[in-house]
Amino acid sequence: MASGQTIIVGDIQGCYTGLRKLLDKCQFDPASDRLLAVGDLVARGEDSLATVDYLMSLGNRFDSVLGNHDLHLLSVIEGIRSPNAKDNLQNLLGSERLEDIGRWLRTFGLALKADEHHTLVHAGLFPQWGTDQLLALSDEVSEWLTSDRYPELLHNMYDNDPEQWNEQLSGFARLRFIINACTRMRFVSTDYKLDLKEKGKPGSAPEHLKPWFNLENKALKDKEKVIFGHWAALNGVTDKKQVIGLDTGYVWGNEMTAYCIETGVITHLPAK
Repeated sequence: MASGQTIIVGDIQGCYTGLRKLLDKCQFDPASDRLLAVGDLVARGEDSLATVDYLMSLGNRFDSVLGNHDLHLLSVIEGIRSPNAKDNLQNLLGSERLEDIGRWLRTFGLALKADEHHTLVHAGLFPQWGTDQLLALSDEVSEWLTSDRYPELLHNMYDNDPEQWNEQLSGFARLRFIINACTRMRFVSTDYKLDLKEKGKPGSAPEHLKPWFNLENKALKDKEKVIFGHWAALNGVTDKKQVIGLDTGYVWGNEMTAYCIETGVITHLPAK
């Protein structure tokens, strides 16, 4: 790829070797290119610490949104939760730079506007929101994450309720819905309730549940594109020109995927 381009990578999950190989394949030049990520920077891959060290070394050439695994790591760092049994975080949690890593993660929001037409979010755009509202709601969560009270938010984010959005929601119920929609959402019911239990392919869910991108969104403008990760079972397939899925399950033995904003080129790196 030519220099001066913006490359967006799907869920890295601590797969450091795969990330570096994919960036080499994209001819990523940190001196002139920009790297963005759709979240889940850490967790189940072979080296989350090396992944974080590399991304931190890029400075302002790198930006990301937070995924559910990243938020959980923050809770683990604070002693609020234990690591997930399937995660591979031992070297990261044993790092003398752990506090710095936590502070770095908390600088990222739940949504990110890459340019005029491209918005990143880990799980997706809740179909009753436009991208401007998504970014504003992300800012509400970031106000907590970047304050001294952030452990209080982490304590209160682990629940599936409320299921339905209401602009009048307040307090931790409001913040929890925003976090769940941005980092955990896959299926939404036809009456716009989050279902956080179904995790398979679209055809595996009950009839009243639809992938979030298959419900009408009147607030999404014609030229806008939403770029997301999180849902490996989709293998990147949405059949929507305005919705680009980048989680193609590298950590499960499939592919890691990158998208170049300027050219629209999608690059895949097979795990094997």
